[in-house]
Amino acid sequence: MTEAHGSWKTYGERLIYDNRWVRLGLVDVEAPNGERWDYHVVHLAPIAIGMVVNEQDEVLMLWRYRFATEQWGYELLGGLVEEGEAPAVTAAREIEEESGWRPVGEPEHLIGFEPLPGQVTAKTDVYLWRQAEQVGEPTETEEVGRLEWVPLSRIPELALQQQLLGAGALVPLLYYLASRNANAAGQD
Repeated sequence: MTEAHGSWKTYGERLIYDNRWVRLGLVDVEAPNGERWDYHVVHLAPIAIGMVVNEQDEVLMLWRYRFATEQWGYELLGGLVEEGEAPAVTAAREIEEESGWRPVGEPEHLIGFEPLPGQVTAKTDVYLWRQAEQVGEPTETEEVGRLEWVPLSRIPELALQQQLLGAGALVPLLYYLASRNANAAGQD
């Protein structure tokens, strides 16, 4: 691949912190203007998110509190991809652990994205199921909140009210609504 005008050059990375959830590195970079310095980069493990939309046009979500931003809001279900685990398997497992609902059938890969590419690597893949069966209560006691089937018609309002927490909820939900509306417009 040829170097595009405006791309940054990297000359290596020095790890300054590392654990199971996060790695922090100092990357020796050169900006397009020729300046060179050490740039902090946070590396997160890959993330898989599951989205279940039922026949009533509702999405399974968890209303919960996030202490880092001191916010209550809705999230889709998901978590870190464990070593050796396929992201779709992670998404299905996380849905079941966090909600007690088991996705049914093969998932559709809805979208993949990097939420903060300026300084964070956090490959995120989202999978869509159109059916799930309730198999019990949530088993993940850390992910406590109120489980709710949220009407998709409420998503734009919840986004405006900042009640969808993070890119892991905003990106897939807004993409799903936009692509569904685009498909419907194309059928007219």
